[in-house]
Amino acid sequence: MTVIDPDTQAAWVPEADPLDPDGTDDMPLSTRLSIADTLTLGNAICGFMAVYFTTTGVLIPHLTGNEDGGMSRHSAATAVMLMLLASVFDLFDGLVARKLRASAMGAELDNLSDLISFGLAPAYFVVVWGMVADDAMQRVSAVAAIVVLLAVVLRLARFSCVPMRDGIFRGMPSPFGALTVVSIVLLELPFVPTLLAIVGVAWLMVSRVEYPKPRGRLAVAMLSWIVLSMGLLAAWAFEAPGGELLMQTGCALQVVLGAVIPLFATARRVNTFRDNRREARAAQLP
Repeated sequence: MTVIDPDTQAAWVPEADPLDPDGTDDMPLSTRLSIADTLTLGNAICGFMAVYFTTTGVLIPHLTGNEDGGMSRHSAATAVMLMLLASVFDLFDGLVARKLRASAMGAELDNLSDLISFGLAPAYFVVVWGMVADDAMQRVSAVAAIVVLLAVVLRLARFSCVPMRDGIFRGMPSPFGALTVVSIVLLELPFVPTLLAIVGVAWLMVSRVEYPKPRGRLAVAMLSWIVLSMGLLAAWAFEAPGGELLMQTGCALQVVLGAVIPLFATARRVNTFRDNRREARAAQLP
């Protein structure tokens, strides 16, 4: 016989449904899609469509011998613009999640979508570049693409399980890294410098270099840069006067930003270390 303490109020437990003993048919409210989750799914769709346009507009025409420079240019520009649009979705889903309700699936959906848009899509872009470029080595470029993909996988896994300081990313954010990798490819540099730069970006994504999170004015600046990049890509795709020069200038600026931000972060860390040592020495003085 079970004895119930009258002073203790037991929590009400619903009767088990004989057709659903585990209660799996009732979806908790916290696992229903929120507005932020919808934006995250838009991120994943953009990443998949970037792979689609890279395949149908760049790779297949090259393999079938029906290569048309304009078609390849339009498709490559569309693929990169979709990655840029994915980064916009990635920027806004976090902002919306902080302002409105976020579901329990939000973090997992964000990581899975980032893996598609900023891991698979740029890595596949590198693979296709290795197949269609005249001076590229296909197998070596495939290895570089694997390095990029694994860097994003490791970065996202570390982001999920390692606590970070508020307002700081440790390692280059995957959207920024993906766009930098694509910019390096679009610059059409010789094969070896391109390969080394791609591997360097992959290393930065798994490094301990600190990057500021895009909030406030930095988020506005990032959004403005994305919109400007889309305009430069459109000018290049439609062969506007000076469009190729504008596109290459934008890609060069993206690469320079990827190289300069770690230098500023390292200089800031060195200065902080020196200030701490100076304060420690001052505290030891009588």
